[in-house]
Amino acid sequence: MKKAVIIGGGITGLSAAYYLQKKARESGQDVSITIVEASERLGGKIRTVHDGTFTMETGADSIVTRKSNAAELIEEVGLKDEVVYNATGISYIYTDGTLKQIPKDAVFGIPLSIESLATTGLVSAEGKVEALKDFYTPNETFTKDDSVGDFLEAFLGKELVEKQIAPVLSGVYSGKLSELTIASTLPYLIDYKNEYGSIIKGLNANKAKFQSGSGKKFLSFRQGVSQLIDALEQKLGQAEIIKGVAAEAVNPLADGRYEITLMDGRALEADVVSIATLSVAAQKLLRNERLDEEFNQFKHSSLISVYMAFDVPDEELPADGTGFITAGSEDVKCNACTWTSRKWEHTSGDGRLLVRLFYKSMNPHYDTLAAMTENELLQIGMEDIQASLGIASKPLTYNVTKWHEVMPNYHITHRQIVESLEAKMTELYPNVALAGCSYYGVGIPDCIANGEDTAAKMLEWIAE
Repeated sequence: MKKAVIIGGGITGLSAAYYLQKKARESGQDVSITIVEASERLGGKIRTVHDGTFTMETGADSIVTRKSNAAELIEEVGLKDEVVYNATGISYIYTDGTLKQIPKDAVFGIPLSIESLATTGLVSAEGKVEALKDFYTPNETFTKDDSVGDFLEAFLGKELVEKQIAPVLSGVYSGKLSELTIASTLPYLIDYKNEYGSIIKGLNANKAKFQSGSGKKFLSFRQGVSQLIDALEQKLGQAEIIKGVAAEAVNPLADGRYEITLMDGRALEADVVSIATLSVAAQKLLRNERLDEEFNQFKHSSLISVYMAFDVPDEELPADGTGFITAGSEDVKCNACTWTSRKWEHTSGDGRLLVRLFYKSMNPHYDTLAAMTENELLQIGMEDIQASLGIASKPLTYNVTKWHEVMPNYHITHRQIVESLEAKMTELYPNVALAGCSYYGVGIPDCIANGEDTAAKMLEWIAE
């Protein structure tokens, strides 16, 4: 029997284990699978907290629907009937002390039509005229490896990008647009520009892709996203799952196999290994100077999440709204605020208001905020809610979660670094696969796909 060890019990590691188990059975191969997770729970940055009638996602809060691989897995693990979808509504940008609507006819703040551009209240008349150059300026130099910020500014103008697009995109990808590549954010934009001669025209021609499913762009589950983690764990009944014990090192053995030492003194032997952790943890496990050049170039950003529930009906919020993003505001410190009970009905059993505030490491106040206690952060959150929504009451309950340097930031040279690291891993650690969001995509569907790819790779190695 061949032995596979997967280090990391987040969504990537669990997906790798699930597909390895499934593909091994289908091919008649006898493989034992062990998952090693440092935390007492599985799921990584997926963690649902229930408090009375409120459901709070302290990490990832949903799954994008336009990537079909997640739907396939959801059905296989028996959760199809548990799926819930987001409510659609208006998103705002909080600027100049007020909430201003992001045009409905936009994708990530990018207008889908001249009318959408003309009617936005976020951009001046001069900024709107500048954005029209998208219709007559061809792309002669940009490739997918260039900065998405530089690309958008070149064709849509500085003001539209800074005031309407950057607040949205920077919020999604947790980084400055000047430091993020087109490939790692919205690769189809350059295809649209080249094919249609205009980003706006290209998005408009393909808007069905972004507005399909009656606006159901995201999904979750009745009991929260952790239901997917629980379902995967149940499906892995034949695997050994070690929780609450961190892996210490991955060492090659003379026979081509590997020894994985654990912090509690145990040692596991494996024919194939997947390290499905953040790059920082993988670097510590391998402890190889020849890999440090690549590992040291990966960047991760941070986030503080603050949930607050109030004894007020969420209908008191602006009609049809689902939240806001801040842009250049001095009186509100958060980067964004989701009106969770409005966007996700299942998160508040009695219709009372549940909001979630995000404070990101690109925030000029972040270092001060990160040093604050939970109670101090709660106070900051209350001040932000009073300033932006006019709600001055104390919360019924709350949850504060700090995620320190755990969200990958795919900068301009990210792809080249990953390719170089892969080549060195093949040479130095054959039959060891790096996996996870540090390298191959940050969304849950991307992590599931990476897990499936990793499982196929491990099974190939086993068959050799």
